[in-house]
Amino acid sequence: MSVLELVIAAAFVAIGLRSLWKWARRPLQDGTVVDHLLFALFATGRVGLWFALAGIFVLYALTSVDGRPTSEFDRFRWALVVPIVLAAIQVLAAYALGRRAPD
Repeated sequence: MSVLELVIAAAFVAIGLRSLWKWARRPLQDGTVVDHLLFALFATGRVGLWFALAGIFVLYALTSVDGRPTSEFDRFRWALVVPIVLAAIQVLAAYALGRRAPD
């Protein structure tokens, strides 16, 4: 177990909690159901990205020995795809929100 990875993971969790606090309090003025859904996807992608990065660092910290990843880390290769998917959701939702015509 490496302390550095756990410290980095804790920093990502703190950033994720701050992002959750910020985006949960942000109002969406008189939007349609689609606007609210797109905003929820955007916020989920944005907040979830920080938590996914923290999770990767925790997995790496718990499965490494002397700085070299063990074969246990190979079971968690899917965890590397989660931040990419969340970032894509965030970008696509932001693009869709920006392209929507005001009512």
